[in-house]
Amino acid sequence: MISAELKAVILKQLNLDDFNLQDDTIAPQVPGWDSLNHINIIVEVEHKFGVKFKSRELLQLKCVGDLQKLVDSKLGK
Repeated sequence: MISAELKAVILKQLNLDDFNLQDDTIAPQVPGWDSLNHINIIVEVEHKFGVKFKSRELLQLKCVGDLQKLVDSKLGK
C-alpha cells in the first residue's frame, strides 16, 4: 500500500490535487509523469525520507509499489 507521505510527494511534484495511486500504478498512467518529473520525484523522495538511491535500484522500479518497497527497505521497515 502506498503511504500517504509518498503519495503526497508524488502529487506535489506533478502539481496534482489528487490521483488514485495504487501499488501497480505505472508512470504513464499518471498525468504529467514524464522523464523529467520522474527525476524530480526521486530527488524529492530522497529528500523527504532522508534516503539515497543507487542507480541500479532505480532502474529496477516498474511501478509505484516498487518505489514504496524501496523506500521502506531503506528505512528498515
